[in-house]
Amino acid sequence: MAAAERTVIENCAIATVDADDTEYATGHLVIRGDRIETVGAGPAPGGLTGVTRRIDATGHLATPGLVNTHHHFYQWLTRGLATDHNLFDWLVALYPMWARIDEEMVSAAARGSLAMMARGGVTTAMDHHYVYPRGTGDLSGAIVRAARDTGVRLTLARGSMDRGESDGGLPPDFAVESLDDALAATEATVRAHHDPSFGALAQVAVAPCSPFSVSTELMRQGAELARELGVRLHTHGSETVEEEKFCHELFGTGPTEYFESTGWLGPDVWMAHCVHMNDSDIAAFARTGTGVAHCPSSNARLAAGIARVPDLLTAGVPVGLGVDGTASNESGELHTELRNALLVNRLGPHREAALTTRQALRLGTHGGARVLGRAAETGSLEPGKLADLVLWRMDTLAHASIADPVAALVLGAPAPVTASFVGGRQIVADGVLLHVDEERLARTTREQAQRLARS
Repeated sequence: MAAAERTVIENCAIATVDADDTEYATGHLVIRGDRIETVGAGPAPGGLTGVTRRIDATGHLATPGLVNTHHHFYQWLTRGLATDHNLFDWLVALYPMWARIDEEMVSAAARGSLAMMARGGVTTAMDHHYVYPRGTGDLSGAIVRAARDTGVRLTLARGSMDRGESDGGLPPDFAVESLDDALAATEATVRAHHDPSFGALAQVAVAPCSPFSVSTELMRQGAELARELGVRLHTHGSETVEEEKFCHELFGTGPTEYFESTGWLGPDVWMAHCVHMNDSDIAAFARTGTGVAHCPSSNARLAAGIARVPDLLTAGVPVGLGVDGTASNESGELHTELRNALLVNRLGPHREAALTTRQALRLGTHGGARVLGRAAETGSLEPGKLADLVLWRMDTLAHASIADPVAALVLGAPAPVTASFVGGRQIVADGVLLHVDEERLARTTREQAQRLARS
């Protein structure tokens, strides 16, 4: 889109999710090029030039695009398996299948995962990919290409595992890399795909998988590599009581102390789950600026527990939402996590005071952007930020009788997406992906899932 071209959106409710949680009952947005030019109450300013499109968004709520902070795209091919397992048993059951993925499978799975998120309002996605069987093609490149073709921003967390069963880890030995190979491949991925510029469509993070599948040396050298290359760091942390027991038995400390000893706390780090954290753990995250990807559906599916999100937020810890892999959250959608985050956390000790509807929306937008290090670019509707935004239809039977559109979005049924924009480029129209053949993709993902099962 040429810099002078403008799209004008009018007559919609707007939740900006800015620092003041500014909202407009009826307002406008003007997109110029890839940026938001103006946002405010009432109609758009008169006399605008270069307007190529006007959208009457009556009956809609405009929000920032949703930001996913934790996922495993490849798991799209193994949904609906090991449905009654805890985390460790689930991993042991599925690792042998995952270790047989190849580039064709990963491409199909990434496209399926991205498509499902995009049609549900996600404009920035994240994939923590850590299974790299030898001789199976360019898996990282397949993921980056899938995001580009779908039209969604991507943070690819290049994962790794070097602690197999013979070293006391959970993955089979044939599913892990050597220390040197993992570090070299991670560096190559950063150099090939990471774009540090404002508005980048693809960025890369360094992401050894977890304490029970990674050696201490890979954790330590991975952190050093990330900081040398100037990229962010990601891993799983404090997900289950079994993990805490594993860390005490293997390292003589809890997960948070272990992470700090290996250089894995800091403002450039975010961790998935963080369910089993005590007060000192939360204080350490707050002190260091370490972020959290909260995955309520997956945590419930695997019976991991309820993360202390209200306490994390009160302490000032950056928190975003994550789908997690679709083998533990079969819906593969992030907008449902707004509702689940609020409801699950109200089952905890804070009860009805745990989260508000506005806090839930913030977790899925600005909170996620902050966790990924992109809050200056996206996550709120403000002039100068990227035009990553969603128009949710709120005048259908499912939502029309709810006066508060944010409450309708968070607590109601999944709202239809009339339009979704990434950098001013529309990727969804009336619930349909504009750059993806959904029926063809469904066939492809089914075929690749069956091929993986046969293997």
